[in-house]
Amino acid sequence: MNDEQRYAAGMKVRREVLGDAHVDRAHDRTTEFTADFQDLITRYAWGEIWTRPGLDRRTRSCITLTALVARGHLEELAMHVRAALRNGLTPDEIKEVLLQTAIYCGVPAANSAFAVAQRALAEEEDGRDAGEP
Repeated sequence: MNDEQRYAAGMKVRREVLGDAHVDRAHDRTTEFTADFQDLITRYAWGEIWTRPGLDRRTRSCITLTALVARGHLEELAMHVRAALRNGLTPDEIKEVLLQTAIYCGVPAANSAFAVAQRALAEEEDGRDAGEP
């Protein structure tokens, strides 16, 4: 694929995984300063990695949740909890992923992740996402 095709494929997957509302908000907040970064993540994170055939999206979501907990990137965790639901994980499966992180990433990290995930799941159940008031 060329960059244009990779961008188109990445945008398609990004919208399927994160939802149109989230992607539209990210796009609307794009500035001249952040435009290259948005292009990069769309082409490479979404157009190269998330489109690869070697893992299904459920597995990619499990890995992403774990990586975010391990690195302490809780500001991204809620978004990827909702993405994991879109990718077919159940709340119980998300809970199991977070329990696993308690052993390998540490109890404090998992404790914080459970708080973030619980809020995201409640918002999702209420029909809201973190970008809505």
